[in-house]
Amino acid sequence: MSGTSFDFELFIIGGGSGGVRAARMAAARGARVALAGFARMGGTCVNVGCIPKKLYSYAAHFGEGFADARGYGWRLPAAPTLDWEALKAARAGEISRLNGVYEGLMAGVACFNGRALLLDAHTVEITAADGSITRTSAERILIATGGTPFVPDFEGRELAITSNEIFDLPTFPRRLLVAGGGYIGCEMASIFNGLGAQVTLAYRGEQILRGFDDEIRAHIAAQMQGHGVTIRLHSDITHITRTNGGLLVQLSDGESLEADAVLSATGRRPNIDGLGLEQLGVKLSKSGAIDVDEHFQSNIPSIYAIGDVVGRKALTPVALAEAMTLVDELFGAPEGKAPRVMDYDNIPSAVFTHPPIGTVGLTEAQARAGGRAIRVYVSEFRPLLHTLTGSGERSLMKLIVDDASDRVIGLHMAGADAAEITQGFAVAMQTGATKAQFDATIGIHPSSAEEFVTMREVTRR
Repeated sequence: MSGTSFDFELFIIGGGSGGVRAARMAAARGARVALAGFARMGGTCVNVGCIPKKLYSYAAHFGEGFADARGYGWRLPAAPTLDWEALKAARAGEISRLNGVYEGLMAGVACFNGRALLLDAHTVEITAADGSITRTSAERILIATGGTPFVPDFEGRELAITSNEIFDLPTFPRRLLVAGGGYIGCEMASIFNGLGAQVTLAYRGEQILRGFDDEIRAHIAAQMQGHGVTIRLHSDITHITRTNGGLLVQLSDGESLEADAVLSATGRRPNIDGLGLEQLGVKLSKSGAIDVDEHFQSNIPSIYAIGDVVGRKALTPVALAEAMTLVDELFGAPEGKAPRVMDYDNIPSAVFTHPPIGTVGLTEAQARAGGRAIRVYVSEFRPLLHTLTGSGERSLMKLIVDDASDRVIGLHMAGADAAEITQGFAVAMQTGATKAQFDATIGIHPSSAEEFVTMREVTRR
């Protein structure tokens, strides 16, 4: 059958970052495109992920800022307090605005509001909230349904909440237990600690933030504890029971504690339930991700997948890049431009703990595992800001250099503005910058960023 024999050339399931970008770009190429989604446009990132998380992180930093201001001569008339309802309302208003922006971007795309089910390799059935059913056909189907929080199986698991609910709790949790030491758990622990909660983070591993550079992991754990977060390693939830005072949580290390809310942040899984993939024979990985090749094509030639649902790099900018790469592959690149090629090396990322983390390239352990000779440069210092605040917060900055080529192959930072600083250096690393070129760059003084171009002494080889 030719493309004209189908209702659409491309049918996208999922209205998150990757799905929306693919729909927009394909429609701009003149393709007949449809998109089905059952939640507000924008997906996890806009509704219950990146955006509300960063807004709440800003809110939490104000709490620290009020305290820091005293060191600079500011005298507040009274102790500031958090209006939880006002914060929630402000966040909800901004998310609604962004939903509208995303919906406005769908000009030229046929949008269906409902849950999609694949009946065969080219047929999609959409069930709306009112139960009405629409069937349509497409030459190609793109699955961009993202991920969903996973709650382990323990007694009382129904009493735990996930990152989907944490932003809109009816009352502010004065005592919060966070289960999980990944980036979501650590971010939420820092944020709610900054907002005024008494926070305990329980993680079954030997150190939080597995997969990040070990030196950064240890540093940020110490900084979080310095800010007031209690971190319990080698510890996990065994069961939760409701009491008159809230929730009683039993931990695997034999201890128990009371909390007003328990956040399960132990990971996310590909959001594929109800799509009909297994009945269709779409190949899945052990983790439940859709198995795709370098062209994002599954074992069913007409079915493609991008974003968190393929389990490569669960980052919004990665989903966007994958979407644009796929559209170039299917419908051609814009005139005068070469088709995009997806590159998973040197992808920068950030963790919005307090202080935040920025990272790009290899960790020291990854560089060592490659068998190459490396030089490591490390600088730990008290930021200029805190010379007057009395805060014990410290920054850590680290470069990993390939000895043979002198290329900077890893850059890591824990400190204020880490994400903003790392983004700029990621450009340099993407172009193959060497340590000599870093050294030849004039720094901005006084700034934390200048530390990356003034490191001269090798910490270890």
